[in-house]
Amino acid sequence: MKEKLSIIKIGGNIIEDETSLNAFLKLFSNLEGKKILVHGGGRRATHIASKLGIESQMINGRRITDAETLEVITMVYGGLVNKNVVAKLQGLNIDAIGLTGADINSIQSVKRPVKDVDFGFVGDVENVAHKSIDKLIQANFTPIFCAITHDGNGQLLNTNADTITSQVAIGMSKLYETSIYYCFEFNGVLEDINDKNSVVKHIDTNIYKDLLAKGIIVDGMLPKLENCFNALQNGVSAINMGNTEMLTQENDNFTKITL
Repeated sequence: MKEKLSIIKIGGNIIEDETSLNAFLKLFSNLEGKKILVHGGGRRATHIASKLGIESQMINGRRITDAETLEVITMVYGGLVNKNVVAKLQGLNIDAIGLTGADINSIQSVKRPVKDVDFGFVGDVENVAHKSIDKLIQANFTPIFCAITHDGNGQLLNTNADTITSQVAIGMSKLYETSIYYCFEFNGVLEDINDKNSVVKHIDTNIYKDLLAKGIIVDGMLPKLENCFNALQNGVSAINMGNTEMLTQENDNFTKITL
């Protein structure tokens, strides 16, 4: 019987709002058992880049990461956001340790090959050093990963935080019964984007195909759910998607994803 490990991912809407961030971190600190946090920070990076006179380029919701943008992302994700989260968690008696994928060689990626678009210094995850990450967990540290990996040859790479979450969960499932919690602004996957209470509480492979056919799963939710099914097919036990309240036992109004 494997021990349980929770892997929680938060997005920019939580990071950008101090009240929301503090409320989430309180919930995270109260979550029982071993846990890992993954965060993005794209909105903050765009804001800081603008202040520095650097224009952010996006294609299909994905950031083009040139050398200058990578510097901003490293400062914002790995510094400003990550260390702010770590400091707040220390204040809640969680012995957190902030990490990029380069730290302890935890997440190695390959630079995305150029096809139709050159995304620049963007990484696709190739390997997660689950045993090294587990050394931190066994030492009672709580890893806090930002959305940066590396290529093993000294190059940092901007990497999608949802992908990092699923790949870390897959890696850690070799040692733990892993569950993913994708926390975002909605209550879950919605049947009607204009009705926040129209939560689809359970999605499996067949329901997913039906929702796709009806045009309910579109845009940014497509890669999220593709990530989810890939993770479930590769050892992850459970995936939950909704707002931060799903971390409380009282709330069951979120989406649970299974095969």
